[in-house]
Amino acid sequence: MQAGEGAVALFGTSADPPTRGHQALLEGLLQLYPTVATWASDNPLKQHGAPLEQRAALLGQLVAAIGNPRLRHRQELSSPWAITTLERAAAVWPGRDLVFVVGSDLAPQMTGWKQAQAVLERCVLAIAPRAGFPLQPSSLEALETLGGRVVTLNLEVPATASSAVRENPDPSQIPAALVPLLLEHNLYGLTRSSPTCRLESP
Repeated sequence: MQAGEGAVALFGTSADPPTRGHQALLEGLLQLYPTVATWASDNPLKQHGAPLEQRAALLGQLVAAIGNPRLRHRQELSSPWAITTLERAAAVWPGRDLVFVVGSDLAPQMTGWKQAQAVLERCVLAIAPRAGFPLQPSSLEALETLGGRVVTLNLEVPATASSAVRENPDPSQIPAALVPLLLEHNLYGLTRSSPTCRLESP
């Protein structure tokens, strides 16, 4: 799939914490779209392991580590509601095509989102594969029935999950650039005695 000229890929995430999967997805989106924007958000259906401000700082650090000027951390787009994010993005990038990126695990939920039809009318919906969550034809059909213009992204994303990191802290699943911040703020159960942390500590 090739993106239309000028398209902006929008990827919001709980970033709770950002994982190597998030990193791989952002890097993959940069191969497909001229501009990629990301932000940390509160998911109204989830309990979060760290405050939004700290999760946003972690995601900003990941963006800085990737170091591509076409990737932007745009925290002002953050909202629990996709429709609000899309309204803000349209004001930031007037006239440009907006591509709203979600994982395949979220696709079945989207018809129940606030103003779901308006969300789908305002963007192209790009679904990224996530291990263990194959996109079901019924979910795709439901989104298209609401008027969704849906594309599936041919990207290789590691089978990492923020929830698994919260339950069983594993530094190997976290981008190395984030480990110092996690240690500094005592987040997600990581300690300097963790094997990977010992190797990376000065």
